[in-house]
Amino acid sequence: MTEATARLRALTIGLHPQAMDYSRFPDLDEAQLTARVDVANAALQNTEFDVMPCMVRASPEEAETEIRTLLADQQFDLVMVGGAVRAFPEHTLLFERIVNVIVDAAPGIRFCFNTSPETSLDALRRAAASV
Repeated sequence: MTEATARLRALTIGLHPQAMDYSRFPDLDEAQLTARVDVANAALQNTEFDVMPCMVRASPEEAETEIRTLLADQQFDLVMVGGAVRAFPEHTLLFERIVNVIVDAAPGIRFCFNTSPETSLDALRRAAASV
């Protein structure tokens, strides 16, 4: 088995930093969050996972279309949905749409959830332990 086929394929879905409401985070801005996401995504590249990041806008319709298109062309073992999608009441519909499109388009995929960009690898490893 080659290294490429031995690695679990993981889709990470996060809210694009441009779509965040920073008013509730006085010590965080778009540039800082973008840098944190970039560092976290780079760290995921040299792991036991083959990771595809997907940063969605706050529009449930746009996110559903983007994810459905991505899942039509590729298969994944795991999907990690980021905290910014899940944690804020104003994104409840977005979160529902993301979960439902994944369930429809990728039956059997394992879900996991992070609490920040820095905890994405831990979330993926928890999900991989049950695959």
